[in-house]
Amino acid sequence: MLIVENVRKVYRVKEKKGWLRQQWKQVEAVSDVSFRMVPGKIIGLLGINGAGKTTTIKMCSTLLTPTSGTITVDGYDAVKDDRFVKAKVNMIAGGERMLYWRLTGRENLQYFGSLYGLHGQALRSRIDALLLQVGLLDAADTPVERYSKGMKQRLQIARGLINDPRYLFLDEPTLGLDAPIARQLRKHVKELAVEHGKAILLTSHYIHEVEELCDEVYIIDKGKLVAHDTPEQLTRSLHLETALHVVIPALSDTLDTDLQKLALRNGGTREIAETDEQTWEVTLRGKTDMTTPLLSLLAAHQSPVLRLHTEQPSLEDVILHMAERRGA
Repeated sequence: MLIVENVRKVYRVKEKKGWLRQQWKQVEAVSDVSFRMVPGKIIGLLGINGAGKTTTIKMCSTLLTPTSGTITVDGYDAVKDDRFVKAKVNMIAGGERMLYWRLTGRENLQYFGSLYGLHGQALRSRIDALLLQVGLLDAADTPVERYSKGMKQRLQIARGLINDPRYLFLDEPTLGLDAPIARQLRKHVKELAVEHGKAILLTSHYIHEVEELCDEVYIIDKGKLVAHDTPEQLTRSLHLETALHVVIPALSDTLDTDLQKLALRNGGTREIAETDEQTWEVTLRGKTDMTTPLLSLLAAHQSPVLRLHTEQPSLEDVILHMAERRGA
């Protein structure tokens, strides 16, 4: 198990004062963060840009030293026993970083494998197995600069698995990828956790990706953890507004008035819009489910229902709501 307890990271940065004067100031990037990673599970670390996600990942993967607090990996301290911890963790970043473009895919894996002390037949076998796993065996001896974005990201996954880590940190792993390639990578990430028992921490701005993959989600804002639960429970816990959309063929003044009253009785709002199909779309927004009273009202007015769907609040709504509330 990887355990993060009360971790804090403070940077010293220069600040200009006038034309010639400079002074140092302290910037707290992460403040009192605690969480756990368990093999076989995927947790999400979410927040707006600058919230402290990447700093947290870098501390967990031994790339940064915490200012205070502790990080232990299977009982080893990430600072005092960093050599043991490095063998158990790895990090995969999105975009096209962390690869050498003029080397081939195989040469990249040979280089990174050697950094973990792998060599000889054991390393060659590991490389072939990983290239097969990510579908790059046929392109193994092609320079990376000739790879597509999807191929580069698949090679990044192979690089991140070269030391067979128990704990894997994914920082925006599908950034800039086409939808079909991103879907394949999400499937592969799920398999790593479920079938191979990896503990995975994921950051992503693609909220549907987090909702699809993560067992638990931690939300971080201005360096502090502000929420932790399953994706479903987080969206329910804040009681954010749900939007109920219904399309009807006609809208009389009487029906419009009754719809307005229905929304007000439930502490919500009513919106009306004419569609391109010369029908009317009614949207009721509120914190309570108005589906049953809406259908009863339409039946009383003998109004057919052409389409009906509910738009539930998402994790993105939760993150933005928390950021706005803390900034207020």
